[in-house]
Amino acid sequence: MSIQTVGIVGAGTMGNGIAQACAVSGIDVVMVDISEAAVQKGLATVAGSLDRLIKKEKISEADKNAALARIKTSTSYDDLKGAQLVIEAATENYDLKVKILQQLDALLAPEVLIATNTSSISITQLGAVTRRADKFIGMHFFNPVPMMALVEIIRGLQTSDATHDAVKALSEKLGKSPITVKNAPGFVVNRILVPMINEAFYVLSEGTATAEDIDAGMKLGCNQPIGPLALADMIGLDVCLAVMEVYLKEFGDSKYRPCYLLREMVAAGRLGRKTGQGVYTY
Repeated sequence: MSIQTVGIVGAGTMGNGIAQACAVSGIDVVMVDISEAAVQKGLATVAGSLDRLIKKEKISEADKNAALARIKTSTSYDDLKGAQLVIEAATENYDLKVKILQQLDALLAPEVLIATNTSSISITQLGAVTRRADKFIGMHFFNPVPMMALVEIIRGLQTSDATHDAVKALSEKLGKSPITVKNAPGFVVNRILVPMINEAFYVLSEGTATAEDIDAGMKLGCNQPIGPLALADMIGLDVCLAVMEVYLKEFGDSKYRPCYLLREMVAAGRLGRKTGQGVYTY
């Protein structure tokens, strides 16, 4: 299947980032959200991002105008009917995603592919709520989408080879470097990353080193662009805790036990950058 038009449900950070990546690569986009204000805010974010690329001389003004012309905004799912692939990029909430996916499944032609941009929810489980589980797949983009090269393509138990191949080809057309992953909690990147962050909290709680030295050690010794504790503040300590709790529940392995200090900081409302204080003060 050749994907010429991509529908996107959700005009927030991930949705508008995916829209930009598609439009810049010559793919037509239909970006849908619940209100006109939401889709216009998403479109304005794309325009601002493209302006920054112009300043860096990465693209021209003509490139920006052509990309924006490829993005159609709407508040109606009916406008998604012309897409060959629809990507659900709503909030990371299982019940909300199920509601959206079932609406899309009932509306779209049987041959249309559906993807979810989830970072933690089971692709097999989400696919099973539709009547096209073989045409359902996970596309985990990373933030900021226009800049990050990786896309995790997650196959549910039912996902067909044709669906996988079409989505992989699209990812490559977007200039991304996709990796293929079997469905499992955390997939690949977060499965490795979040336990590393949790371990950094254990090292901090034990007084082995200061937060600054832990982060400096991982940056200088492992060539990481940002230390794990600073990254936790960026992600949100509440998100890190929730992910670890999912791993502990799903795997039943004590190695995924969340650090008590992480729990304490979340209980205190010190969630990182979004609250002004986490491991560090902002």
